[in-house]
Amino acid sequence: MKERWLGVVVSGDKVIFVDAEVGDASEPLTLQSDQTLSLQRGERPEALAVISQQFSNYIRENGIKRTIVKESAVAQKQTATKALLESAELRGVVIAASAAVTTTQVKSKATISRTFGDRKVDEYLKDDGFWAKEIQGVKLRNGSREAAMMLIDARKDQ
Repeated sequence: MKERWLGVVVSGDKVIFVDAEVGDASEPLTLQSDQTLSLQRGERPEALAVISQQFSNYIRENGIKRTIVKESAVAQKQTATKALLESAELRGVVIAASAAVTTTQVKSKATISRTFGDRKVDEYLKDDGFWAKEIQGVKLRNGSREAAMMLIDARKDQ
């Protein structure tokens, strides 16, 4: 039986999420929605509260059974910048909003690269043939492929 899942990538002040019906690995994901929420201008606490409410409402209203969020990643020699910390803060808000409503998992791109197939995630992201085979339904934006990859990887674990 298919379930509705969300794949989520937080980058900067944006939350990119892909909503899809997920069945077994032999069939493509059926995309229901490909959206981006942006943090509103103004006071940060209020803006984070709005994103939290919008995200949890979406999950409730659409019967989402599982959410997979891309984990933070930092290059080993990179120092944490304010922008990086603010992005991590938004990611935490999204994870908490999701976990309050549905099963939520956080997974790193590096882990997926090691455990999914014989290529790195970035190679799959560039492969139009792979996406034509794995996705049906509404059109997937190229910038949302990483969020969809969270779902494709999680599907193999069910």
